[in-house]
Amino acid sequence: MGRSFLQTTEWLDFQKSLGRKTWHFDDGKIRANIIKHDLLFKKSYLYIPHGPEILFDEIKSGLSNELKNFISYLKKTGKEEKSIFIKMEPLLDTVPELLRQTGIKIGHSSKNIQPHKTVILHLDLPEEELLSRMHHKTRYNINLASKKGLQLIESDGIKAFWKLLKKTAKTDRFATHNFEYYERLLGFFKNSEISAKLFFVNYENKPIAGAIIMSYGNTAYYLHGASDRDYRNLMAPYFMHWEIIKKFKSLKFQYYDFWGIDANKWPGVTRFKLGFEGQVVEYPG
Repeated sequence: MGRSFLQTTEWLDFQKSLGRKTWHFDDGKIRANIIKHDLLFKKSYLYIPHGPEILFDEIKSGLSNELKNFISYLKKTGKEEKSIFIKMEPLLDTVPELLRQTGIKIGHSSKNIQPHKTVILHLDLPEEELLSRMHHKTRYNINLASKKGLQLIESDGIKAFWKLLKKTAKTDRFATHNFEYYERLLGFFKNSEISAKLFFVNYENKPIAGAIIMSYGNTAYYLHGASDRDYRNLMAPYFMHWEIIKKFKSLKFQYYDFWGIDANKWPGVTRFKLGFEGQVVEYPG
């Protein structure tokens, strides 16, 4: 899939716009976006989302020294910022193993910021094959929804999305960002290498489901979504994802990342995403 959008300059700039202090480490062989997160009692921690990235092709010798230099940079920055720990969520299993070899103490956190497991759909397959691979219930619900007069539209209606999201969060008991975060996200990534778009499923001119889709490189990411349970019989989420998948497939994107599954925390959402029969990918956490 290539590089994560969380390790781009644009994402770091977005974090700055939220008022967070940031750094970018890049010595040509190891690179990492570093974001300061505040805690209670004037404490903080440093966070590296989907990183660090180790550019193995650029390291001909002396990997140990490169890692030690990186760790020294983190320690120095952490001390200057009075941070109590550094949280890393790399994409490759080899990264934490290599970091352990430097002698630093690494623990495995039970709390992930980014999902440590996701479902990724490969879009280079024909539509017929994508459908045939799906769980029969998912395929049935897509066909059912397509007969209900639903319509997928792209919109700037962030207030309508926020209304849907609050209703969904209350029903499903999950936390959201504040309204300003979603508004800023959509506004910030309009004309950059990363793109954020808001989609709605309308029924009789009323939005009954919505999704914020981030795209970067060859991948579209389903970052945030909401659905009005009063219209659950219309199967709008199935319709929405299938129409968005077809849209990004037509734009020559190669992957659709459902951005997170967890059978314990989100059993219903996890079953829904697994029904599309994509590749399950697990990160170190």
